[in-house]
Amino acid sequence: MKFTGFRRSTYAAVAMMLAAACLVPAPALAQHHKQPPSPLPTGPLVDLVRESTARFQNVADAERAGYQLLFGCVSGGEFGAMGMHFVNTSLIGDLEVDPTNPEIVIYEPQADGTLRLVGADFLIFADPWDEAHKDDHATPSLMGQLFHRFDAPNRFGLPSFYTLHVWAWKANPTGTFVNWHSAVSCDAFGGDQN
Repeated sequence: MKFTGFRRSTYAAVAMMLAAACLVPAPALAQHHKQPPSPLPTGPLVDLVRESTARFQNVADAERAGYQLLFGCVSGGEFGAMGMHFVNTSLIGDLEVDPTNPEIVIYEPQADGTLRLVGADFLIFADPWDEAHKDDHATPSLMGQLFHRFDAPNRFGLPSFYTLHVWAWKANPTGTFVNWHSAVSCDAFGGDQN
């Protein structure tokens, strides 16, 4: 065999690199260009919410079930975003929270114009809750997760309320039950931002 332009040691080094590349799985090589999505969070509440909202992967199914877009796409600057809240107003106003039937399902707008289901949100108005719990001063909770309070006035134009976001469909680097999702963006949203 005649080697032209390269020394024999160069061919040997190239052959060894190609052989090593064949031993590395293809996804591992691709990771240098694009990181794979983070695994979905798990736990009793997250799993239950994911199971019960799986039927809303297509936003049209959520709309048929009575959910409608309110507040545009909620962006939080350096905090990330909350995304697009599709609210079922018939589920709001009582003091009950059902993990299998969230008041709100949340979507993230995608560059191709589609919406990606990223989580759910549970909401209780604060005044009726506080009145019902004036003796024990209890904060609403769902399967051990405490709700967060938003006082009025607020950017949503709502009376004071308690809320619990469950990021069941997209892992949130800052936590599964926090209000803002640091990896959700409203950049692809074409309407009014909130």
